[in-house]
Amino acid sequence: MFAYYLQLGLRSLRRNPILTALMVAGIALGIAASMTTLTVLHLMGSNPIPWKSDKLHYVQLDNWSGDQPYYDDGRPPDQVTYQDAVALMKAGKADKQAAMFKLSLPVQPENKDLKPFQALGRVTYSDFFAMFEPRFRYGAPWNHDQDEGHARVVVLGNDINEKLFGGQDSTGRSVRLNGIDYTIVGVLDKWNLRSRYYDLTNGAFADPDEFFMPFTTAIDLKQRSTGNNSCWKSSGDGWDAYLASDCVWMQMWVQLDSPARLAEYKSFLDSYVNEQKKLGRFPRPLNNRLLDVTEWMKDQKVVSRDMEVQTGLAFAFLVVCLVNTIGLLLAKFTRKSGEIGLRRALGASRRDVFTQFLVESGVVGLTGGVLGLMLTGLGLLAVRALYSEYKTVASLDWAMVATTIVLAVVSALLAGLYPTWRACRVQPAAQLKV
Repeated sequence: MFAYYLQLGLRSLRRNPILTALMVAGIALGIAASMTTLTVLHLMGSNPIPWKSDKLHYVQLDNWSGDQPYYDDGRPPDQVTYQDAVALMKAGKADKQAAMFKLSLPVQPENKDLKPFQALGRVTYSDFFAMFEPRFRYGAPWNHDQDEGHARVVVLGNDINEKLFGGQDSTGRSVRLNGIDYTIVGVLDKWNLRSRYYDLTNGAFADPDEFFMPFTTAIDLKQRSTGNNSCWKSSGDGWDAYLASDCVWMQMWVQLDSPARLAEYKSFLDSYVNEQKKLGRFPRPLNNRLLDVTEWMKDQKVVSRDMEVQTGLAFAFLVVCLVNTIGLLLAKFTRKSGEIGLRRALGASRRDVFTQFLVESGVVGLTGGVLGLMLTGLGLLAVRALYSEYKTVASLDWAMVATTIVLAVVSALLAGLYPTWRACRVQPAAQLKV
């Protein structure tokens, strides 16, 4: 029977092409507006490393001024000091651990046809690669011995390797950064992160890192961070004074492979801060935090309030489109009162009529969904063109494709419920009177 009702629905829609086009267009526009914003919202807040996000924890220590908190709501600073990062790394209490900061350096290519350019990189420890799991195209990360030995080595990102070496295996070769030669030990494959969750302080949707350098090497060479830096009192003069200051400019991540290890590390942090209090540091009450990946993203508001509001407005527009579709379907089904009365007189039940027109509404929804999916793709292209920072989250995945089609069909069926119910109330006798 479904095939028969589908045939009737298609025939009915072809009979009124303009009305059908208006209904399909209304559904499609509402779906496109709502799904464009919903897709961006969904990908913004999606878990970037679901298989281990509960094991990766961001370290926060409250070393801020005793007179006022770092945040008005009492949250601790979103970064740590150099001296605390180094102390935590030397203690080695986590299963894996990596202190890090952002660094920008000029690159002097060997190829004379390439002009020098500025590259964004990350200063970190070798555990970074095991913790966040980028794939390597060539080579491997440096090891712990090279961390300890302050080795002048780097790992290159895929794009900068393409630019400098034409995508060839460059391991063993050297690259000059800020006038200093570094040996390339590894090259990453494409690392398409939706958000750069390991450094939200410097922007969740900032450009990807182009090179990675050992932490100890960068400190040896007195490389200052080009990321966020906050101080609540003067850092003093000179490099050593800066390193010994209470300025926060580093991110600290630890991997803790079980709830027991998490509890142990929390206890260790409390003990560490209490010892520092005896030395005159950490004037504020104990306020250490260990947030996992999803908690840290929520804390840093990766999904902005503006995006939530825009998504709400887009769905409000979808509701308006559905109201218009209800009116059009009501007008269409009302005009078919004679046909409905004849079918009822020939033995069709109200259930038969209800099913027939609901199938017709579903066809409108499915057609609107397909068109809406294409318009959603165009909408996401527009988002990428207008907002370059959202380029990693303005793309459809299979989940969003399925959601788009389902939402369109369900919306059309909901819009068709009232007109269909009205159609079922038609009395055969009233329509057959001449």
